[in-house]
Amino acid sequence: MHTTGWKKTLKDWMLPIAMAGGALFHEWIHYLTFLSPYLIFLMLTVTYCRVEPRDLRLGPFHWRLLIAQMMMALIALLMLLPLGHNVATGVFICFFVPTATAAPVITSMLGGSITKVASYSLLCNLFVAFSGPVILAAIGDHPEIGFFESFLMICRSVVPLLILPMITAFSLAKIWPRAHDCIRDNQSISFYMWALALFIVVGSSVSFVIRVYTPALIPQLIMLLVLSFLACIAQFAVGKAAGRKYHEVIAGGQALGQKNTVLGIWLALAYLNPVASIAPAGYVAWHNIVNSWQLIRYRRHSRREA
Repeated sequence: MHTTGWKKTLKDWMLPIAMAGGALFHEWIHYLTFLSPYLIFLMLTVTYCRVEPRDLRLGPFHWRLLIAQMMMALIALLMLLPLGHNVATGVFICFFVPTATAAPVITSMLGGSITKVASYSLLCNLFVAFSGPVILAAIGDHPEIGFFESFLMICRSVVPLLILPMITAFSLAKIWPRAHDCIRDNQSISFYMWALALFIVVGSSVSFVIRVYTPALIPQLIMLLVLSFLACIAQFAVGKAAGRKYHEVIAGGQALGQKNTVLGIWLALAYLNPVASIAPAGYVAWHNIVNSWQLIRYRRHSRREA
């Protein structure tokens, strides 16, 4: 009993430990960064083994979320312009950037609808891929970047990690059903892969913030980190509120709150002032802290009901 309790406690705190470890060992994290896309691919393949292809469809839930997301991005941009262009555009990126490719994994761990989040992730990423180059060129510092160059860059960074795991999982069900069923029935694998991915992404973000830091940036850095935290809380809250009407509170929160921050940092660096990229870099910590807190609560609640 004592050993089992210790293991449960360790699993509850594994994600916060991974985040703290990533921050602590950020100087050496570059040795592991090459693993990130492979981990996301494997996590999504494991998660999509629980999904039926016919369940992946769009509905009012998804369009409601997309409208809410883009309205929040526009309002944040207009309201924060008095604080400076870097602050306004950095926080805008936190709202505008699409759902994280790994969001269905966390949604699955929280007992939410994988298919709802997977469908929204596809919709949102495609919307950003088409609209991003135009919108960011209009508000950014590098209008010389062409539409097709940006479109292809965004597609290359997100489409393989969105589509290929889905194709792999669905193909496995047809070609090797025994392996597919084994993966489907052992979803806890993705939790441990997520812990490693979190260790890497937090370490990379800490290294990035340290590289761009100068003493003169302290006021802007504080504003960007605080406002990115508020943006994170707002998106989880609005997503849950939007999902409540469709009985998809968890899916709504994860769809809006969990962001593709790697893409967000790239968009900020490509189109905006590098200082603005501190906001999506800070968002890495905030949305993962929220996810860790949700997972700890969910696991404890599940054990009480068992």
